[in-house]
Amino acid sequence: MLGTRTEVRPLTPVDLAEFRRVVDADPHANVFLRHRGDLTRLEPRWLGGQVLGFFVDGRLRSVCHCGANVVPGEAGAEAIDAFAEVIATSPVRPASIAGEQEAVLRLWSTLEPIWGPARSVRPDQPFLVIDHAPTVAPDLRVRRVALDELDLLYPACVQMFTEEVGVDPESTHGNLYRARVAQLVTQGWSFAVIEDGRVLFKAEIGALGPGTCQLQGVWVDPALRGGGLAAPAVAGVVNLVRDEVAPTVSLYVNRHNERAHRAYLRAGFRQHGTFATVLL
Repeated sequence: MLGTRTEVRPLTPVDLAEFRRVVDADPHANVFLRHRGDLTRLEPRWLGGQVLGFFVDGRLRSVCHCGANVVPGEAGAEAIDAFAEVIATSPVRPASIAGEQEAVLRLWSTLEPIWGPARSVRPDQPFLVIDHAPTVAPDLRVRRVALDELDLLYPACVQMFTEEVGVDPESTHGNLYRARVAQLVTQGWSFAVIEDGRVLFKAEIGALGPGTCQLQGVWVDPALRGGGLAAPAVAGVVNLVRDEVAPTVSLYVNRHNERAHRAYLRAGFRQHGTFATVLL
């Protein structure tokens, strides 16, 4: 009997339908991958990198986005080891590895001796979803951010990114970070509570797929943390998003950030899986 034949190769626009089939096995956990595939149609010039595919007997089984971020999808141990072999020879070093916990940590165990120590390893990040009305009354002050409020919003975004990632995005990304914030505002994907010229809370949609989207950049003014603002404000975002963007909303949070985790659970989110992130 002939053995199983496996192959890893970059995907192209010809593979888009099969790519979608694979990532749609879990549309919530793989929403970033689906979003990137739909946005770029797997064209390398738009990806800023490539998406690797792991094939078994000619059929696509697993994928791995390799660009500024490395994100595996539907990848078991065999696929991760095959991806790691290819990624290890790449001259490009990404900013992070993120996704399903076991896949990310297995991938990092191979790459760490080659790439050196990470800036931060976040091994336990509950991945949460909500597909119903929030379980707390929403903060009705939550609304979409207007483009003429960009200068007001931007410092809060910089502060959030610096707190979360540990680097100043203006020093590492230059004008690209401001352009990304402006893009999200223009898309109607940026939400905030703004009073008297002060941003009290903000959050964005970071990725969108069929029937599902993922929030990112959830931030509360440090002076207001612990005061009960987060859960109602997140509930306000969920209501707007479920009414106008997608019926299921997801996000992930560091397990050690107990205050944020509790706020999401209070708002009605439930755990769908566990992610991990390695910041490089």
